[in-house]
Amino acid sequence: MNTYHDPSEYIRGLQQLLISDKKKIAFLFGAGTSLAKKNKASINVPAIGKLTDEIEVEILDAFKDIPRMRKAYLDIKNEIAKERYTIETILSSLELKKQVVGSSSINGIDKEEFDQLINAIKKRIRQKISIHTAIENKIENVIHVDFADWIKKADRKFAVEIFTTNYDYLFEIGLENKDVPYYDGFTGGYKPFFNSESIDDINFLPHQTKLWKIHGSLGWHFDNETKKVWRKDSDSEDMLIYPSTLKYNDSKKQPYTALGDRLTHFLKQPDTILITCGYSFGDEHINERILTALSSNTTAHVYVLYYDILYKDGKKTGYSLTENSYLSRLAKGNNKLSVFGCKNAIIGCKYGEWRLKREPDKDDTLNVNLYFDESFSPNPDDEIKIEYKESVPWSGEGELFLPDFKKFVDFLQSMIFDSNNTKE
Repeated sequence: MNTYHDPSEYIRGLQQLLISDKKKIAFLFGAGTSLAKKNKASINVPAIGKLTDEIEVEILDAFKDIPRMRKAYLDIKNEIAKERYTIETILSSLELKKQVVGSSSINGIDKEEFDQLINAIKKRIRQKISIHTAIENKIENVIHVDFADWIKKADRKFAVEIFTTNYDYLFEIGLENKDVPYYDGFTGGYKPFFNSESIDDINFLPHQTKLWKIHGSLGWHFDNETKKVWRKDSDSEDMLIYPSTLKYNDSKKQPYTALGDRLTHFLKQPDTILITCGYSFGDEHINERILTALSSNTTAHVYVLYYDILYKDGKKTGYSLTENSYLSRLAKGNNKLSVFGCKNAIIGCKYGEWRLKREPDKDDTLNVNLYFDESFSPNPDDEIKIEYKESVPWSGEGELFLPDFKKFVDFLQSMIFDSNNTKE
């Protein structure tokens, strides 16, 4: 028998968790949230696949007159499994090889040439994700501002924690635009330095929003002399990218270890909820921390808002959250991990299709339309979709909106309105 999940039932449950102040709430945001647009005028960061393709072309062109450099790049690319190859993984491989090359060579290039490749890649990443200067006078088009508005207005007992793998400044822009105080692990004024002890203390600045950039950020700099990580101005030429090969300095933890530990410690607290959006579960080190923490905490739960619609030439071709996909296998083996795809979900270890149990009445429809598209049809063409809707009986089938970061933020905003009305 086919399994079906009623979206109204589970979204109502998620609403209650977000409105209630009894749970500690954290978010894990991936590249999909920097890709999201509030409207047509919004500027976004390229998706990791597009970013990788563009930078690869530019790097190969930049070293067109140095064949050994081009060959080294392509050889190292081929050493990485095809499904794992991104600009991050090849940069990580270059960093690691640079550390062990010594006075000899690896892949036909020496330490200085590794530096040239690494710096060329970092420069291009920095250029492509530094969209903050372009949006300074267009803040109203940044969806992250609306997310920060929810944080500011939501009446919560425990401060929200934001974990993100993104390097850009979009969350900082949102929080600062809405005057939301936040802490990101750095302390100081002249040369703010990364304070790993404060990351370890789960009760440090308990009433401030936390912003943990677990893959690094624009403006982060590693000082080789002091072995400290400190933050420079927003347009500085430095950027740290996971997994950095920074060494431990005495008892000080490098940023990535400390920030990863924070995610683990958060999930090990009683009554914690982690909501992921824009994160594809492609980072094994993060996945391992999540699963390990869940195994030791009976009151924690992770909700994965997973945007899995596949497109080709601008047309919808299907969904990546299949019954045997990697994320499905994880969720089918862990009842504390609920995955909400656009067409299917894994809840309580059961894979199934979204389907409303009953046709919403007029009042219900207004609420359901915040997160579910009942006009869904297998055909992506809008005109045919309308004909399809009018020609067949109601089935309860549809697509879930919430994995789209923009739609999720709209959903959060609606809860501010509802909560305020309830109090009045």
